[in-house]
Amino acid sequence: MSIFNYKQRNNIILVSIIVLGCFLLYALSELFSSILGAIVLFTIFRPFFLWMVERRKFNRALAAVIVIVISLVVIVIPFLSLSIMVIGKIASINRDTIPIDKWTQKIDEFTAANIGQPHFAESTLQKLGAYVADLFPSILSGAANIVLTLLVMYFLLYFMFVQMREFELGLLKYAPFREQHALKFATELRNSTYSNVLGQGIIALTQGALLANGFWIFHIPDPIFWGVIGAFISFLPVVGAPTLCIPASIVLYANGDRIQGVILLLYGILFIGNVDNVLRMLINRRIGNTHPIITVIGVFIGLPLFGILGLVFGPVLLSYFLLLLEIYETNRMAADRLERIRTGPELP
Repeated sequence: MSIFNYKQRNNIILVSIIVLGCFLLYALSELFSSILGAIVLFTIFRPFFLWMVERRKFNRALAAVIVIVISLVVIVIPFLSLSIMVIGKIASINRDTIPIDKWTQKIDEFTAANIGQPHFAESTLQKLGAYVADLFPSILSGAANIVLTLLVMYFLLYFMFVQMREFELGLLKYAPFREQHALKFATELRNSTYSNVLGQGIIALTQGALLANGFWIFHIPDPIFWGVIGAFISFLPVVGAPTLCIPASIVLYANGDRIQGVILLLYGILFIGNVDNVLRMLINRRIGNTHPIITVIGVFIGLPLFGILGLVFGPVLLSYFLLLLEIYETNRMAADRLERIRTGPELP
């Protein structure tokens, strides 16, 4: 006969589940990028998958494969290609056609004469190199980790789509809140994902294209490369692509092209910067509202954890966390109201 009663056995099982779950989470920490990536892609492509299955009567497995191929061609391959291009360009920047030494000297001369900082460009370039090295750790660490991450991500994504009904019903069943709150969380989850991934992606591509166009007009060497850099840093609202116009304007000004330098600076700050604000307003109206503070803090959270992917995953994770806090607060208030109803009004 067991020495434990029914309640004690349940408590022991619950503690065992929590301990084992923590151990499994720790063991799967290396694959967290794959899991989060699968969730993000599932959220983005779910309407398209349902359209293929319900409207076009596609087989679920075929529709899942189509989604995987589209995401590879549209998102993953271009992103990896641009990352590899940036790393290769930075690695060869001293021996390539970009006169980086001349630019550094010109900027240092300008800052020394005007703001008393004779080594401004040199120190900034060193910090930028260290920052970029931290930004692309997943690329620099080798192709094997990237392939493994993608294989696990698409393996999960395939079964999330093929068994979508079972997957979503399981989430509703084991969600630690009521069904209406779970549905609200799913809606907010979709809006946050769209806002952080699609919205920020549109802003980044637009700013990168405008920056490359401006550099091409003013004959800055390798405008496409700088446009790609601008697209990456556009995920940082505090920095953004317009800041790249500042050193380029200083170089033009120091070379004697003072009018062009001033025009390029105004083009970056007034035009590219305001395009960011206009697009963000439209995206918040149509997709979902993500506060810039969430984006900034999320980026600083995500970069050490995911590298370059942290530009996207960091704000998404922070948004999910805040959603859970909101639902917890709603549940707590509902529980307090039920407790007051059950116990009755307090006597004076």
